[in-house]
Amino acid sequence: MRWVANVIYLLAGIAYLPVLLYEMLFLGKNRRGWRQRLGFVPFFNPSVKRIWIHAVSLGEMNATQTLVEHLRLRLPDVELVFSTTTDTGYARGLQLYGQANVFRFPLDLSFIVSRALKRISPSLLVLVEQEVWYNLLHGANRRGIPVAIVNGRLTERSAGRLALLGGVTHSMFSRLSWIGAQDEAIANRFADLGACKENIQVTSSLKWDSASVVDRVDGSDALAAALGITGEAPLWVCGSTGPGEEKMILDAYLSLLAESEASAQILQLAIIPRKPERFDEVARLIQASGFNCIRRSEHGDGARLSSNSNRAIILGDTMGELRKFYSLADTVFVGRTLVPMGGSDPMEVAALGKPIIIGPHTENFALPVQAFREKNAIREIECAGVLGSAVASLLSDKVARETMGQQARRVVLDNQGATARTVDALVRVLESSTP
Repeated sequence: MRWVANVIYLLAGIAYLPVLLYEMLFLGKNRRGWRQRLGFVPFFNPSVKRIWIHAVSLGEMNATQTLVEHLRLRLPDVELVFSTTTDTGYARGLQLYGQANVFRFPLDLSFIVSRALKRISPSLLVLVEQEVWYNLLHGANRRGIPVAIVNGRLTERSAGRLALLGGVTHSMFSRLSWIGAQDEAIANRFADLGACKENIQVTSSLKWDSASVVDRVDGSDALAAALGITGEAPLWVCGSTGPGEEKMILDAYLSLLAESEASAQILQLAIIPRKPERFDEVARLIQASGFNCIRRSEHGDGARLSSNSNRAIILGDTMGELRKFYSLADTVFVGRTLVPMGGSDPMEVAALGKPIIIGPHTENFALPVQAFREKNAIREIECAGVLGSAVASLLSDKVARETMGQQARRVVLDNQGATARTVDALVRVLESSTP
């Protein structure tokens, strides 16, 4: 069966090749790390106990932070190594865990997976959310390596697609040693696809725990000084935006700016796109809209920019500073929610006690959004046409902003605890598999 899977993967790869070449040549994506993708990952000492954690992209890599802190406390003699698929995930992994411990996820061809498993020699393989691959699971199973899923997330749509593969899907999910599902519905979907019910536990989301409840983020004051954010004018931060959203935001900002000019109050705007390959594109869009573009990459810490005018917009075009921007905001729009991209993480904004505006597309974060909704701790809008009025409403009512932010923070605190439950389970799996 693995050779059938190899043939299917190869055919899919050939079909995807034009898209890959376009991304590499014109978007600057996926240009590096191909040796590791082919299984030539670093060699690790086979005599050392090791947990291999795979986090596909930026969001999943961020979700590992608290988990890793707890694992290191519980298992100080166990080495932790990390793989990721995307460029943004890899860059974040290097920031968090260092180059010696981070590598690109190998392609799921049997001979590549075999090579990677031999070089990594893991005692336990941990997949974040739902990165289940046929040859990886079968290869780990043949070597007696337990595989666990943490922060398990499986949408109804994804489950339906996987169910179409019948026995292939069942053979993968039945090999999982443990699954930490975010809620009961997700747990049932994993079971329907073949996972053993006794190996599934509802843990809630790790991202509740990785959302740090603080009033100020280290480095935010330096960022504010460098970009002319003085606090004299309200700041609207739009974070993790996706294609098409920036134009909607700029249109809403123009209407807000006209109102703020009439009231002699300047409104500052900062846009932080999710994908770094879009930074230049968004800068051009800002300039084409008639604004000066203040790029964070051109105004580093130590710079002192006077308060920017109403004809300037801040572009957050660096990695790892989104929370700094959020901590300075008077109100926040969480991106990829006005376009059908599944949404971005609202939990880290809520932990900072900020009022949150989101659009209708929040499928990837349905559980936290529902939790916020139940406590009136988030403002949902149906379309871009009402974005400006939603921002204006919050900016005009300080009490409403503070109340919403406090409620959102309380929701975060009430839902924390997934990390401890997950670590307890991973320790049990590791100990039960060790001779």
